[in-house]
Amino acid sequence: MKLLTGIHHVAVIASDYARSRDFYVRILRLDVTAENFRAERDSWKLDLRLPDGSQLELFSFPTPPPRPSRPEACGLRHLAFRVEALDAVVAHLQSEGVDCEPIRVDEFTGRRFTFFADPDDLPLELYEGE
Repeated sequence: MKLLTGIHHVAVIASDYARSRDFYVRILRLDVTAENFRAERDSWKLDLRLPDGSQLELFSFPTPPPRPSRPEACGLRHLAFRVEALDAVVAHLQSEGVDCEPIRVDEFTGRRFTFFADPDDLPLELYEGE
């Protein structure tokens, strides 16, 4: 019996909720499944869904600590999204003013990928195929 069957969600804490909400909903075009303000925490929680059913939770908190460094801090290194057409997604991001690193090729899989950042400089990856 396998213990784990997949990744259910990834959680991200934003420093500016409105700016990050716009980035993930309008620019990355993730579907909103729920959005709630938690008054007792002075915190928003936005549930987003990707086409494969995986989810991203976007949170706000009054004063979250900054990320230690990018991208090699201990802990989560980056979040990677699978894409079918890397060039088209990069072109879309660039048309929205999002800087992308030059496209590289994974030396072990031969797949193309690139990195970009969310509004809080969280490293995000686009990985073509698979």
